[in-house]
Amino acid sequence: MDELGRKTIHQFKAADKTPLVLVLDNVRSMHNVGSVFRTADAFLLQGMVLCGYTPTPPHRDIHKTALGATETVDWQYLPTTLDAVQQLQAAGYAVMAVEQAAQSIMLDAFTPPANQPLALVFGNEVSGVDAAVMQLVNGCIEIPQSGMKHSLNISVSAGIVVWDIFAKLKK
Repeated sequence: MDELGRKTIHQFKAADKTPLVLVLDNVRSMHNVGSVFRTADAFLLQGMVLCGYTPTPPHRDIHKTALGATETVDWQYLPTTLDAVQQLQAAGYAVMAVEQAAQSIMLDAFTPPANQPLALVFGNEVSGVDAAVMQLVNGCIEIPQSGMKHSLNISVSAGIVVWDIFAKLKK
């Protein structure tokens, strides 16, 4: 473990964070929530906002996939995703939905805003990002897909999008 250079919880908390917050809009699977926590930990994200009926820690099924990331990643719960988006925008964040929608920006063409923190809204596994939330966000990012399904699990989507934005921010 020492050879991997892993941070302690204290070192993680003290480290400079990637200016990115993930918002989960009524995500129902505890395993998806735990997996997104691990992604947020892996890329030192500022935090997560869990909204609506998205399950919250502590829970053994979240812990099973988060593997301790619920202890490192700052998170909060808000009753509605609309509240989360409004609060983040008021705090100066650009808020983008990750969804397949008209006038979305393909991920490979998306450039994170310069000198502004970013928040990404990931929606429910079946219904996606709520329509009222889509009206409030600053824009929409879509993952280019070529297969028949054009559908990815939310935890996979979060990993793809976070990695892409992390790499772009590090350039």
